[in-house]
Order: sequence, then C-alpha cells, then structure tokens
Amino acid sequence: MKKPDFKRLFADEKIKRIIIISGVLGIALIFLSSFFELPDGNGISNNVSEYKEQMQTSITEMLSMVEGVGNASVLLTIENSVEGVYLQNSSTKTKEIEPKIRGIVVACSGGDDSVVVARVTEIVTKALNISAAKVCVTKLEE
Repeated sequence: MKKPDFKRLFADEKIKRIIIISGVLGIALIFLSSFFELPDGNGISNNVSEYKEQMQTSITEMLSMVEGVGNASVLLTIENSVEGVYLQNSSTKTKEIEPKIRGIVVACSGGDDSVVVARVTEIVTKALNISAAKVCVTKLEE
C-alpha cells in the first residue's frame, strides 16, 4: 500500500489556500459564536438573576389582573442556580433543573383584605408549586 506524499500535497498552491481559508473561517466562527447565546430547550435562562426577574415580572403582571389585588410588587428568593444534569462520563446534557424557590413576598393594594390574601396565596402557591408557608402577602403602602 502506498503512503500519501504530504510534501507533494502541500506543495500545491490551491490546496494551501483552501486549508488556510478553512482555518481562518473556523477561527472566525468560533469567535463569532461567543456573541450569540443559544436558547435552552425549556426556555430557562442560565443567568439566575434574569430567571428571578422574569418570574417576578410574570407574577406581578398576573396578580395585577386579579380582582381586589390592585398594584402589586413581588420579591422572590431563590435557593440555587440552574443546574444541568449530565450523563456519567459524558458531555451530553439530559435535563436542566430549575432553581428552587425559597419564598415569595407580595405587597399589594388589597393586602389588608383576607379574601384577597387567600386568593393571592392560592395563585402563587399553585403557580410556583410551593407551600403556603413560603408565601407572605401584605398591604402595599400607597
């Protein structure tokens, strides 16, 4: 079997140009990829503070549409960051675990009405899948 003659292969100017152009394009693609963030499969942001902000905004918007709540402000506390679960000895991600919510404080205009407090508590516990003990609803100072 005949061995390839690499010296002769690289002596051809056309092949040299193709190799150089391919290398430059590869480096350029790697460089450009750092400017783009690919979305996760389930839409969870890798940045926990962004995730927290998104959740707070979503809950605030939802609660402001509920009768009797009025203006609302939400504070969410999170226990951990987004975690990726990988196969053993592999770089293949199998799933992502959302941050665990420690608690939530809701200050709203209707926070002094027991019916509104019960309604807000039920909405928040169901939306976040947390216990009522982790929810505090209070009157918003106006």
